[in-house]
Amino acid sequence: MPGVSKRGKRSPRKAHYPHLREERALIGRGYRRIAGLDEAGRGSWAGPVVAAAVVLPLEWRDLPAKLLGVRDSKLLTPRRREEALEKVIEVAMGIGMGVVPPQFIDERGIVAATRLGMRRALDALPLKPDYLLVDFLSLPEESLPHKSIVRGDNLSLSIACASIVAKVERDRMMIASEAEYPGYGFARHKGYGTPQHREALSSLGLTPLHRLSFRPMRFMV
Repeated sequence: MPGVSKRGKRSPRKAHYPHLREERALIGRGYRRIAGLDEAGRGSWAGPVVAAAVVLPLEWRDLPAKLLGVRDSKLLTPRRREEALEKVIEVAMGIGMGVVPPQFIDERGIVAATRLGMRRALDALPLKPDYLLVDFLSLPEESLPHKSIVRGDNLSLSIACASIVAKVERDRMMIASEAEYPGYGFARHKGYGTPQHREALSSLGLTPLHRLSFRPMRFMV
C-alpha cells in the first residue's frame, strides 16, 4: 500500500511544492504575462476578504530556485510566510491586491466578494496580464482568458505567490484591528471561528468587522 512502510507505519509524505507546468504550457501557446490569483479570508467570521494577483518573470531559468519555499500559505508558519513574501516582492514583475469589506460580503455573498477582490487585484497590477490562473473560482465576467485550478495554490507557483501576498497582507490588517477592537483576539485568530472568538462575541458583542450573514453572527442581529 502506498505511503505505508514494511512495519505497518505510514511513511512521511514528501513535501509538495508548486511548479510551473501550467505556466510553461501557456508560454508554449504564446502567452507571456500570466497572473496567478488567490484570496485569503474567505471563511473568516470577521474582516475583509483579500485577493492578490502576481505576475512572475517566467523567462527566468532560475525562477523556482529564487522562490524556493513559496507554497500554499496555509502550509507555512507566519515567519515562513513573511520570508516567502520577501522573495515574491523581490522577484515579481507585478503585484496587485484587492480588498472587499464585510458589508459587501453580507450584501452580495462571499463568492461575489471574492470575485470583486480578484477584479480589484487585477486592476491594481502595474502591467496587464494576457492570461489568468485562478485558485478554485471561475470568473464568468472576466474578459481575459483564464483557467480555474482546484487547489491551485498547491500546483501553480504563480497562484502560490498570490496566496502568500493575500494571506500576509490580510493578517497584517487583522493584527492592526486588535488596537481598535481590543478583547476579540483578532491578532491571534485573524477573525476566524475559534473558541476564543466565540467567547468574545458572547461577552463583547459585534463589531463593524463582523460578517452578519455568517454563523454565529446572524443569530445575534
